[in-house]
Amino acid sequence: MKSTVEALDGNRVKVLVDIEPEEFDQKLDEAFHKLAKQVRLPGFRPGKAPRRVLEARLGHQAARGEALSDAIPEYYSKAVIDHDVDVIASPEIDITSGTEEGLVSFAAVVEVRPSVTITGYDQLQVEVPSPEPTDEEIREQLDVLRKQFGELATVSRPAIDGDQVTIDIYGSYNGEEVEGLTVDDYAYEVGQGAVVPEIDEQLRGSKAGDILEFNAEHPDADSDGFLRFRILVKEVKETVLPDCDEQFVQEASEFDTIEELRVDIAGNIAQAKKANALASLSRQVGEHLAELVSDEVPEALVEAEVQHRLRALQMRLKSQGMSLEDYLAVIHQTSEELAEAMREPALQEAKTDLALRAVALAESIQATEQDVDRELAALAAQVGQTTEDLKAAVFENDETRLKAVRLDAQMRKTREWVLDRVEITDTDGNPIARSSLESDQESDFLLETPEPQPKRATSES
Repeated sequence: MKSTVEALDGNRVKVLVDIEPEEFDQKLDEAFHKLAKQVRLPGFRPGKAPRRVLEARLGHQAARGEALSDAIPEYYSKAVIDHDVDVIASPEIDITSGTEEGLVSFAAVVEVRPSVTITGYDQLQVEVPSPEPTDEEIREQLDVLRKQFGELATVSRPAIDGDQVTIDIYGSYNGEEVEGLTVDDYAYEVGQGAVVPEIDEQLRGSKAGDILEFNAEHPDADSDGFLRFRILVKEVKETVLPDCDEQFVQEASEFDTIEELRVDIAGNIAQAKKANALASLSRQVGEHLAELVSDEVPEALVEAEVQHRLRALQMRLKSQGMSLEDYLAVIHQTSEELAEAMREPALQEAKTDLALRAVALAESIQATEQDVDRELAALAAQVGQTTEDLKAAVFENDETRLKAVRLDAQMRKTREWVLDRVEITDTDGNPIARSSLESDQESDFLLETPEPQPKRATSES
């Protein structure tokens, strides 16, 4: 097989392939063998009729057409791999010779990933929430713990947020009782917003013995009219919190002193805030990189990312026991509307990917064998295999997949290169070292980025 690649306009290339008759004859043999299994001939078991008999019975063109149909995608894929053509769409293939006999030639025009040039990627500035816990946050968490050990006490004052009221509630719609909105002796926490906002608005300031009658907007936007409520307030209780002393600490936690508990709470808050700041950093860096790409992004890249997101959503839903159809019914959208809603983030993701490839090219960032091994080890851990078993089962004889892993490693390394150079501050302008945000859970603003970059070349095999 001989192959060449010609650059065309609009991020397209033409892949030209020639297959000599002697080489293609092997594909003809395979086609005849395939046809032999499909055709019954007197005197021969299925699949055992020789080629000359089949050719006499079916004609030469039947097998040649079968061979062309099966072989051209294979030869096209080999040419793409040989030349590192980074295709992003299906090719348009034109067989230029050999449909009946002789040299088989075809041309495949295909869209490739564009190579962009960006500047400013090493001077990004990002503001993230402070990862430091505040005294107020520590007090709030202490109060949450105290509330878990609090006791309810009846009060005569008007109800406020956080109080628990005992109510008889009757809800109706168009004069008909609504199931689930009619309950006696229902314990309800004021301010929790569990049903409709109007319930909390009416309960605030109410006392035992009050009768509240009011309308509320129906939570279902497709329903006309109002919900009608009648509520009898029977009792108002407040939560009496225990004193925050060492006796409470010892009863409510594994610690002996208030200071030990505060340190533990502060550590948990800091860990959560660091994760939040790191996620914000990764998200903003991805957005900033995307903004540096002024080139038009091919529709094929955007559509591929939309489909990737849809597949990922389907997998998450399946793990939760829900189908995509059920999910669409819940959110009142069609599959087309959902895909359209994904287009904007998909476009940004495609731009971020192009930007990272541009950085890797400009800064000569390459994945080492150690980088690839780390990537393979991470993949192996995800599927519960050893790295060696994964290599042998999946990547040893699959150059395309191995190139994809190598590119993933290169993009991860490039992302780290960019993140190391970002100027990070909190909302008060205080500088933050990225290392102070790191945890066991690595941040990421990339989805998978398969396949290598295209380059024009000529090869012969």
